[in-house]
Parts: sequence; structure tokens; C-alpha cells
Amino acid sequence: MDGLPKHGRVECRRCFSGCGPQFDVTKEQNDNWRITSNPLSWGSAEPEVVVLGFSKGPTQAGALANTPHDEIAYKGSRLNVGKILAHVGLVPQVGDNQLKQIVDQMMADDGGRFHFGSLIRCTVERFDHKAQDWKGSGGGMLDKFVGTDFGQRIAKNCATEFLTHLPDRTKLIVMFGLGTKQNYVTEAFKLFERVRPGPWHWINEVAYSDSIITVVHVEHFASQGALIPNWLGKNSHERSKFGMMARSAVKDALS
Repeated sequence: MDGLPKHGRVECRRCFSGCGPQFDVTKEQNDNWRITSNPLSWGSAEPEVVVLGFSKGPTQAGALANTPHDEIAYKGSRLNVGKILAHVGLVPQVGDNQLKQIVDQMMADDGGRFHFGSLIRCTVERFDHKAQDWKGSGGGMLDKFVGTDFGQRIAKNCATEFLTHLPDRTKLIVMFGLGTKQNYVTEAFKLFERVRPGPWHWINEVAYSDSIITVVHVEHFASQGALIPNWLGKNSHERSKFGMMARSAVKDALS
């Protein structure tokens, strides 16, 4: 594939051996990690801004069988998505109901300004030995996965397939997630260096650029407790500096 996928289900077999994978059935596993073949895409394939989560969490993955496509992405967390995007200046600062409606409309608009998806388009899960079950969320999920050999291979495949050749119009990639002590930011920077060779440089602690696109990391929309309010600057907390850095980098990327 050359560029971003169109709105809907995505045809991709890069990470799966043998014949073509069956959607939401075929899996690839290595030790305590696995992926399920269910890549999806929302919004425009020719966007100015690409917005990426890490992978479909259990709420989104569990909705695939019985939820309309336009309602799957960021299911249950769209208000947080709106608050985060508003904080960095990508959508208006409005009331909660209107903000959620804006996000709903953006997700469904296949000819608009935004593209939505995830860095790993398929569902990532980790085996929880205590619960003896597979989990699609949990502490350190992002940076721990991309820190394994299996995760590195999957991430490189996915980024090569969908992020190497971006439309000329695309100027900004917004990545949900910072990781433990910014580990996810660091690993993502290395990934972009591998799949898009160029003059990559750091703008600040949460943003980097190759002078063509700028990548900005923001708080994860499913973060618990005070993490999102702290990042938004609602509380007096040092984490708010990351929100301010993200806002500054977004403004510069689109100016």
C-alpha cells in the first residue's frame, strides 16, 4: 500500500504467514504477545492531520462484531479525544456535548482534514499470567510491546505499510500516548527514523520532525485518574508542561 488506507476495513497481510488472514480471526503470536488481524481506518486518506492511537483496546476490539464502523474508534473515550485535540488547537474549545459531536463527525468524514487509526492497526494483546487470559490494555502496554523483538517487527511492518509514503498534504501526526518516563516517545522516534530516513530532530520532549512531517505525542485518551486533567493543565502539576509542548509543536507544524 502506498499511503494511508481509506475509510473502512483495511486489506493487509504483511505480518501474517501463509494464506490471506481472516478478519478478526487470524492471529500471530510470539511468547507473551499476539496480534489479531483486524486493521481499520477512519476519516480521510488525504488528510492534513493523522491521529493515531497505539492499538485497538478491549473496548474497541470487542465492538467489531456488532458496532457500526464509524462508532468503533475510541469508543467510550471520544470526549477525552476531543478535549486533548482541543487543548493542542486542532478543534474548537467548546462544551462537552458539542465536542463529542465534533469528534463523531470527524471520524465519519472520509474527505475531511483528519485521518484516524492506530500505530499498530491490528489488535495487540499481552498474556496475563495471573489472570491466565489475554489483555489488550494495562500499565506500560505501549512501550513494553515496542521494546520486544516481536513488537519491533510488527511496528516496523505497520509503519512501513502506512506511514512511509504520506500524502503531500499531510503535515502532522498526533500520537496518543507518552509511555513510562517518555519511553513510548523515544521508541516511536526510533521507529520513524527507520521507516522514513531523513533529517529527524527533536523539537521538544514530546515532538520531533524530519522537516516534512511533525510527530507530536499527547496524553493517551484512556489514561486513568488525574493524568488527563494534569496534562490539560486543569491541576497545578508538572505534567501540564507536556501539554504545552504539544500545543506549541502543533501550532508550528501547521503554521
